[in-house]
Amino acid sequence: MLLSEKMRQIREQAKLPQRKVAAALDIDTATYCRMENGKYLPNKKQVLLFSHFLDADQQDLLNIWLANKVYDVIKNENNAQYALNIAAENLIKNKVSD
Repeated sequence: MLLSEKMRQIREQAKLPQRKVAAALDIDTATYCRMENGKYLPNKKQVLLFSHFLDADQQDLLNIWLANKVYDVIKNENNAQYALNIAAENLIKNKVSD
């Protein structure tokens, strides 16, 4: 799931208008609307503010946010899956050796 979809889902479940969430994030409504439309990826601080304001699962949102960042970097690369596999192997190796 994309972060934009998750944010919209959480906001709608809370029955809040976009303008109230935007105010809580200290951004204008148009910027928040771009977040929900997937045209603007919030920064980490905004994700944390969002999770706090809407009492949403912070770790889940951060995981989706990070996955979106990775996806944005590799989405147009021919060997994206191969590169992800190498990155995953390196993450596992570095975790084990810590």
